[in-house]
Amino acid sequence: MTPKPNSAKKEPSSGKRPGSGTKLEKISDLSRKELKERARKFSGKFCVGDGDGFELKKYRTDPDIDLGPEDKPLMQQTLKTGVAALAELQDKLYAHDRWSLLLIFQAMDAAGKDGAIKHVMSGINPQGCQVTSFKAPNPEELDHDYLWRCQKQLPERGRIGIFNRSYYEEVLVVRVHENILHAQKLPENLVTKDIWKDRYKDIRNFEKYLYHNGTKVIKFFLNVSKEEQKKRFIERIDNPDKNWKFSSADTKERVFWKDYMKAYEEMIRETSTKESPWYVVPADNKSFARIVIVSAVIDALVGMKLSYPEVSDDKLAELQEIKKALLSEKH
Repeated sequence: MTPKPNSAKKEPSSGKRPGSGTKLEKISDLSRKELKERARKFSGKFCVGDGDGFELKKYRTDPDIDLGPEDKPLMQQTLKTGVAALAELQDKLYAHDRWSLLLIFQAMDAAGKDGAIKHVMSGINPQGCQVTSFKAPNPEELDHDYLWRCQKQLPERGRIGIFNRSYYEEVLVVRVHENILHAQKLPENLVTKDIWKDRYKDIRNFEKYLYHNGTKVIKFFLNVSKEEQKKRFIERIDNPDKNWKFSSADTKERVFWKDYMKAYEEMIRETSTKESPWYVVPADNKSFARIVIVSAVIDALVGMKLSYPEVSDDKLAELQEIKKALLSEKH
């Protein structure tokens, strides 16, 4: 996949684009320690961290390398290795039973959220993972604050929770279409010119609260280009098996592309923090995007310093007695 003619971005002050100099390497032979370190360095190229000064135009929608058909097996093997490492870490997360991890996915339509969730979490034990997709609020949800429906779906300790869209819709689609805001039953005196700043502050405080109580939040913006979205929409129309995924409402939102990009940029700038960072993932290449995501999830879990619970000497002695009894059983 070669960079598109219009994909050139303004260089950050460092002189390198986020994600530039990226190389795909064979990682299947790496030790677990080396793999985790590689995941940290690789995902860090796409991590915003503190959002102060963030500019979306500095981040690419396509990988900053040429990817051809010959690279597909390598990407598949890289993802497979990452998924296996992720499964081991998730098992420790479940046993450790102190932390939980919340992954939030936000993107324009056809950016690949569903596919990323499916492939990256393919090796995870279903007992330790839950996925929630948020659509337009229903009447019951509109009778509560906008965080309420998401709070109900937060992962418990030891589990990974995945939000396919989230409370961030309240500063994205609601901001682009402010008529939605006026239908949310808020007291009129609370709908002020500062409402978006207030919501950013609420979200930062909410995620800080979660972190202080053992829930790590990491967020992914799948950064797809308008041209790539158009291509994927056409594929959905041409492929009978994908017709069901297509809605005319999706294309209508393309008219507001610039408004959405502006909303995404300000959202990331105002809500990306060291504890709960945003990752801006180049999403024009789905396989590459999935490698970025699995690397970031591995890094987040490694940072929790997970371990299996220690077993006391008395418990070990008891287990040996049980083993002895089992071995002595007569058939």
